[in-house]
Amino acid sequence: MPKLRRIVLFLLAVVTMVGTIALFVPVMGHAAQDVSPIYGIAIQEGYRDWKLVSVAHEEGNLNDIRAILGNDIAIKAYREGKLPFPDGAIIARIAWRYVSSEENNKVFGQAQSFVPGEAPPWYLQFMVKDSKKYAASGGWGYAQFDKDGKAADEAKIKTCFPCHDPIENRDYVFTRYSP
Repeated sequence: MPKLRRIVLFLLAVVTMVGTIALFVPVMGHAAQDVSPIYGIAIQEGYRDWKLVSVAHEEGNLNDIRAILGNDIAIKAYREGKLPFPDGAIIARIAWRYVSSEENNKVFGQAQSFVPGEAPPWYLQFMVKDSKKYAASGGWGYAQFDKDGKAADEAKIKTCFPCHDPIENRDYVFTRYSP
C-alpha cells in the first residue's frame, strides 16, 4: 500500500502543478499586453483579418493615411445601416504616415503617388461598443497604441470621446461604410 500511496500523492502533485500553471499562464500573458488607460482595451486579436470599412487621408498635423476595419458585428451593422451599433461591434483604425513614393513617381514622371510610410503602423486605434460598460462615453470605449505597441497615455485617451461627441447622431462614429 505505501507504494500505491506514493503514486497517488505524486499524481495529485502533478495535477496540482498543471492546474496552477494553467491558471497563471493566461494572467501572465495578459499582464504583458499593454492596455489602454480609462477603458482597459487591449490590441484586439486578429484585427488585421477584419473587413475593410473605408480608407481615409488626414492632412494637417496628422498627415496620415488610414484603413478603417470592422469586426463581423460592426460590418453587419454598417451594411444594414443599423444605428446605434450593437454591443460587441469593434472598429479599428490603422494609420501610417502619408509619404510620397519617389519610386512610383519616377515611373509616372511626376509627383502623384503617395503610400503608407514607416512600418509598423504609426498608430492603431480601437472603438469598442459596450453600452453598459462605456455608458459615460456614448457606449464606446477607446484605445490607441503607438508604433511600438504601447498604449497612449491617459491624457491622450481623454481626448477621444470629446472629439466624437459632436457626431452623436451617427453613434459617435466618423467613418461611413464604403461598399
